Amino acid sequence: MTSNNTTANNTTSTQLTPPLGGFQEIDGRRIFVHQAGSGDGPAVVFLPGASAVGLDYLGIQQQVAQFTTAVTYDRAGTGYSDPAALPRTGTAVATELHELLHAQGIAGPYVLVAHSLGGAYAHRFAQLYPQEVAGLVWLDAFHRDWDDFVPAELSLAATEQIAPTEEQLRQALPFMRGFVAEMLADYPEHVRESLVEYHVSDRWIHAGIAERASMAALADELRSGADIPDVPLIALTPLAVDPAQQALMSEEALRELHDGKTRLYASMAGAVSDGEQRILTDTNHSQLCFERADLVVQAIRDVVDRATRA
Repeated sequence: MTSNNTTANNTTSTQLTPPLGGFQEIDGRRIFVHQAGSGDGPAVVFLPGASAVGLDYLGIQQQVAQFTTAVTYDRAGTGYSDPAALPRTGTAVATELHELLHAQGIAGPYVLVAHSLGGAYAHRFAQLYPQEVAGLVWLDAFHRDWDDFVPAELSLAATEQIAPTEEQLRQALPFMRGFVAEMLADYPEHVRESLVEYHVSDRWIHAGIAERASMAALADELRSGADIPDVPLIALTPLAVDPAQQALMSEEALRELHDGKTRLYASMAGAVSDGEQRILTDTNHSQLCFERADLVVQAIRDVVDRATRA
């Protein structure tokens, strides 16, 4: 397995001990994985966004585990997994996930639940292993055609340029500590405390910066491969204002952003035989999986049901 090590290397980052789950060795690295549930439907696999980790989705995973197998994990170089040079190619991440699932004995095809940057890796997984994808749930996730739907000043390359710096992130750590603690208030205390500590750690800062710097390159990589496969797909599109985006954009830019992504995900849903876009006006990109976990779980259940019937 190869990886792109041109930007950052977090091999010296201090690792935390996961509060639950375990490890699977893949290509000489320990990859964190947590599996729960069982059932006759396809297994559900969560692909975290940049700066997120698998256990951030634990609340949703526990609900999904009531009707099928649900898997959360951390990409190498992020979360509780072993260090790796970042950013990495979509191929490296997708291959790692494929090897992880097979090493864990979790049979495909899978329903991939992609949040934010996780969409790039879900799409690359589908390009490399199309027969192992039963359905897709797109949680305001990365799409290679983003630049075709937004103004140039909101392009992937432009977004990389205005991303928060290390200094800005360090200044925001007190806010992050409170934000994460509030969002995860219903999680078991030992899980919540561990996740809070991760989200104010050096690894969180460095991994997020490195992965967000790879968006334009990931889009180029995805354009060399196939479109999203023709499988059941639900795209959730949150349109409430994200405070992080509000701090970086004008009101006009935010309107253009929301208009562009609404059209993008409508186009994505319309490109498959069983696709659907669900627009959410009461939550935003960052808080979608916490404030409206009920709608996320419902979308996953619907895709699992449709994939099972198919």
